[in-house]
Amino acid sequence: MIEILIAEDDPSIANLIRTVLNGAGYRCIWAPDGTQAADLLEKVPFDLALLDIMLPGVDGYELLDYCKTLEIPVIFLTALGEVEDRVRGLRGGAEDYLAKPFALPELLARVEAVLRRCGKTERRLTLAPDIEIDPAARTVRRGGHPVALTAKEFDLLLLFVQNKNIVLSRDRIFERVWKEEYLGDSRTVDLHIQRMRKKMGLENRLVAVYKVGYRLEE
Repeated sequence: MIEILIAEDDPSIANLIRTVLNGAGYRCIWAPDGTQAADLLEKVPFDLALLDIMLPGVDGYELLDYCKTLEIPVIFLTALGEVEDRVRGLRGGAEDYLAKPFALPELLARVEAVLRRCGKTERRLTLAPDIEIDPAARTVRRGGHPVALTAKEFDLLLLFVQNKNIVLSRDRIFERVWKEEYLGDSRTVDLHIQRMRKKMGLENRLVAVYKVGYRLEE
């Protein structure tokens, strides 16, 4: 699983970031100050670091230098939004720079883009006994044979495999896959899930949860 460090001294912001990234299938560890972030960087092989610049103890620029020695890509998330601040961060080696306040869907999109660009995406995902997913190539094989899924069907399968045994509500599914606000019409979600479920032979494992959504059981 992709490991992401969140170095952020505001607990409410850190919790929001962690919630959206956990929902996307990433494992997040929070450090409330730069000193704890540096300690974690020594111990955990992170795939990405989200750094505030104005941190107690060790600041974000110092952490960026440390991350570069460990070959960990960095996205700055900071209230310092002036052009000169962004230029300093990017020239210093950060992969991206997002000024506060930011929209969580945009953060997620930037995280995904940086992970792809830096070759940090998971190469293969599997679902026992015979389903293999290649997120980078966006291909699926079942029993060794390719399965033709539409773009939305692939995104749905990937979302469920990244959240096995977790109930996903229809609004969360819609917002993650369609990238739009859910307005309460479940027919689109249900229809695409039914088609994907049949193609992948998941009729007995991708189950509907009454009045809530769906759960992929393993």
